[in-house]
Amino acid sequence: MNEHLKNDSANIGNLLNIIKEQGTDYLNSIEERLTSVINNTISKRQELPESGFGTEEALRIFNEKFEPIMVGSGGPRYWGFVTGGATPASIAGDWLTTVYDQNPQSVTEQGDASAKIEMETIQLLLKLLQLPESFLGGFVSGATMSNFTCLAVGRQWLGKEQGRDIAKEGVSGTVKVLTATPHSSSIKSLSLLGLGSGNIIKIKTEEGNREAIRIKDLEENILKLNGEPFILISSGGTVNTVDFDDFKSISRLKEKYNFWWHIDAAFGGFAACSETHQHLVEGWEYADSITVDCHKWLNVPYESAVFLIKEQYKILQVETFQNSNAPYLGDPLENFSYLNFLPENSRRLKALPAWFSLMAYGKKGYQEIVDNNIAWAQQFGQMIENSHDFKLLAPVRLNTVCFTLKDDTRQNEVEQFLEKLNDTGKVFMTPTFYNQHKGIRAAFVNWMTSEKDIRQVFDLMNKIIAEIK
Repeated sequence: MNEHLKNDSANIGNLLNIIKEQGTDYLNSIEERLTSVINNTISKRQELPESGFGTEEALRIFNEKFEPIMVGSGGPRYWGFVTGGATPASIAGDWLTTVYDQNPQSVTEQGDASAKIEMETIQLLLKLLQLPESFLGGFVSGATMSNFTCLAVGRQWLGKEQGRDIAKEGVSGTVKVLTATPHSSSIKSLSLLGLGSGNIIKIKTEEGNREAIRIKDLEENILKLNGEPFILISSGGTVNTVDFDDFKSISRLKEKYNFWWHIDAAFGGFAACSETHQHLVEGWEYADSITVDCHKWLNVPYESAVFLIKEQYKILQVETFQNSNAPYLGDPLENFSYLNFLPENSRRLKALPAWFSLMAYGKKGYQEIVDNNIAWAQQFGQMIENSHDFKLLAPVRLNTVCFTLKDDTRQNEVEQFLEKLNDTGKVFMTPTFYNQHKGIRAAFVNWMTSEKDIRQVFDLMNKIIAEIK
């Protein structure tokens, strides 16, 4: 045995304590951690060592070379993209996930039975999101893979409606996909599935600064298909303005027409936790599949998302993902195994951090996180609205504020302003383009964010805009 490996094994307790102390120091100071690193130059490339250095020396090299570029992405003022933090319970679950190192597959076979944790966690999530138990779910790496998994089963459904087995025969002809404002991960999934990212039939959006599907235009386009089955991708919170499609109206259309209904509710689905905003997802239980991202508003570490697909389609799901050339895996329909229900064969126990956090904080804990983030978004949006230098590009519908500089003649300064703001390392936001304007997005999904963060950032914005005038 390698001498370093032997010594590390004998010294594992001390090594974990060293890592625990470093991790604790980081978490205790995360509010002060820079949100962007300006000087991120890395020293020369490390060569592969002949016999290794051992873990303590590897940690020293990491701390010298890479630790300085670790930003506070899990902190209270990292508002770029839609980036959640990690609750203490989810961190505990994540550490144990690494320690136990399970590969969740079957719930009945010999060997690893950790899939039972995953199935229980899915049931807890369904309760949290007020969805029926008729959904079968599993964990994947993120919303992209969740959208991919859901749309793959939708592709198989559509093929069967046309009398073909796409999983076996491959894609031939065109598959009609209707949508209004899809997330880029859905477009990527269509490309990966061979359905073609350019085969979308774009539906008009509702009038009045909206990104939601115009139901009248949707039905008109459905009628043009003359009964041909299709896939509908609808939004449970668009990325720029968190607009929601009218799920109740779509569910009524589903009673009249033949289509696979997928909802991308990566972060917007957590509106179900809020008594004041759960109406936004009313009717989503009638969808065939739903994407929900856990490393966003559930506040668990990366990589964590779930697919939710109606259990009535489990045969289609198995046809799509079964390991048909591996007889040792058994009959996919006789004994449930995640190996035959999603893309990956080898998987981390992604459910455990979510299970820990759901058990630790419960329904009320998550309701508070969601409601607080909504309140901070509304407060920040009000500050923008009352400002002399900034303006909203869209109403604050849930947890994201989309804004720009108030003076339209200064559109060429938006990027400069955002760059200077992010360069402070006190906050991080992302650029966007909406309604013919260069804009800025601030997304609130972190359990740590508080009112003082809102005020600190807004004061900083006013200081920077004054400097570039």
